[in-house]
Amino acid sequence: MLPIIRGWTDVQRTPQSNQRLGAVLAFVAGAANAGGFLAVGQYTSHMTGIVSAMADNLVLGQATAVLAAAAALATFIAGAMTTVILVNWGLRRQLHSAYSLPLLLEAAVLLLFGLLGASLGLHTALLVPVTVLLLCFMMGLQNAVISKISRAEIRTTHVTGLVTDFGIELGKLVYVNRADGIGPVRANRERMRTHGLLIGMFFVGGVIGALGFQYAGYVTTVPLALLLLLLSLRPLLFDLGALARPAA
Repeated sequence: MLPIIRGWTDVQRTPQSNQRLGAVLAFVAGAANAGGFLAVGQYTSHMTGIVSAMADNLVLGQATAVLAAAAALATFIAGAMTTVILVNWGLRRQLHSAYSLPLLLEAAVLLLFGLLGASLGLHTALLVPVTVLLLCFMMGLQNAVISKISRAEIRTTHVTGLVTDFGIELGKLVYVNRADGIGPVRANRERMRTHGLLIGMFFVGGVIGALGFQYAGYVTTVPLALLLLLLSLRPLLFDLGALARPAA
């Protein structure tokens, strides 16, 4: 196992491992989101837009579009719920791979997305809605993983929140403090660095994902899935080894 990623998904965590895992997951989310847009013409991590579209289409009387948006929202929520169920199930059994389980499922969903995408040319009318729901489920799954691990300090698909927090700290950084007897305004530089890293990795992932889907097609999902598998493998192998060892 590569030493550089040792412990990134283990239950024993540090702020540094949270930040590194968050950066990788932001990259994967950006790649899947941008690639998914090229594949099905819709961004799937943007629940604000989906809820807004649902409201607009409701007013316009577009029942089918309302139901499609509601289904996308429901599958995103289902993905987040699935993460919580898997993580708590693993933690209650004292598994080192408790945080790896949702990432393994995400890797499987990515591969399924790739397999479905290969069939889009033949069954577009049926498979596009299914693919959108699959991507929304995956985004909810992943965002909940790092949110739960970091106690909601890090998110990887909700870039609006990241940019907002980055802007807040930037405003504190440029604020001119005066000797008025009130405590000075100080920016949290570590928080700025973390959010800047996550925003940057989401963007880089988006560029690479878009390039991959444009020139290589759905095979782009394979290295993304392998990356998630690599991150999850060490604690999973530890638990499998413990299970295989006879009880003392």
